Amino acid sequence: MIITRTPFRISFIGGGSDLPSFYREHGGAVISTSINKYMYISSHDYFNGDEIRTKYSKTETVRAIDDLNHPILRSIMQRLQVSTGLEVSSIADVPSGTGMGSSSSFTVGTLHNLMARLGRADEATASWLGKTACDVELGDLKEPIGKQDQYAAAYGGLNVITFQRNDDVDVTALGLNDQGMSAFSSHIKLYYLGNQRSASSILVEQNNNNALADKQAALQTMVSMVPAFAQSLTDGQFTFAGKLLNDNWSLKQSLASGISNPMISQAYQAGISAGAYGGKLLGAGGGGFMLFLASSDKHKALDAALSNLRPFPVDLTSEGSTVIHQDETT
Repeated sequence: MIITRTPFRISFIGGGSDLPSFYREHGGAVISTSINKYMYISSHDYFNGDEIRTKYSKTETVRAIDDLNHPILRSIMQRLQVSTGLEVSSIADVPSGTGMGSSSSFTVGTLHNLMARLGRADEATASWLGKTACDVELGDLKEPIGKQDQYAAAYGGLNVITFQRNDDVDVTALGLNDQGMSAFSSHIKLYYLGNQRSASSILVEQNNNNALADKQAALQTMVSMVPAFAQSLTDGQFTFAGKLLNDNWSLKQSLASGISNPMISQAYQAGISAGAYGGKLLGAGGGGFMLFLASSDKHKALDAALSNLRPFPVDLTSEGSTVIHQDETT
């Protein structure tokens, strides 16, 4: 048996600039971090050697890869030309549709797992995993999504991820020391809003809107805030970092309908009124997790103000996708 562990992520500034419809014209950039919530992928020999079994939210047993219903599993297995007699299963710490990049963590983790199974683990570098996951999701499956989640899952850590006009992606670690990472982590508060959703409909609209001058201007402003946010974290200036988050969230809501709604706006305002420096909704919009940046002495006030929501503690991590178990007989 082989087991991979691939982190979920929190994105702070610049989300949406990783869409090809924007970065191929203007270039894009985001800041994100991996967290201690994971996608686990396991693979092992299946008893029936002429079949493939996959277990995710449902179970499939097929005789040919082309017969798999799960599009990501089908695409990856076709690309890697895996053989029958295989069972692949997934377990996640956080459900899909909550804005933490779970789909791309699944893609990266599955690629990593099956490359290890094929004896090609040395080829599955973070760069290769990020690029190939993008090739699967954006290329093979034509998903209307961006590129940040795949690279965040593959590399792990707190990074500036830059999207070049020629489709190249650069990942640069912020390089905070342990004290800096601990201080930043202590300011982060997450609350689960519910309303799991697919990001596709929002992202389709945003892709279409990216041709509009005002939407391009909003995204360009968000990208221009990335260096300042990175510097604020380096300097420990979390009040200013919160202001940038607030400005980013205001711009984000202008990119497409459905990103926010009255429930989301009410929760956000309650957090700000309780003393948060700033915040944003994770992911494309519509539901999932609300992020606030607030000093630790304000956390109880936030919990009281948002008592109808579920607090969700997380820690920041530095590790990307990893093989955590491999039997000698594999």
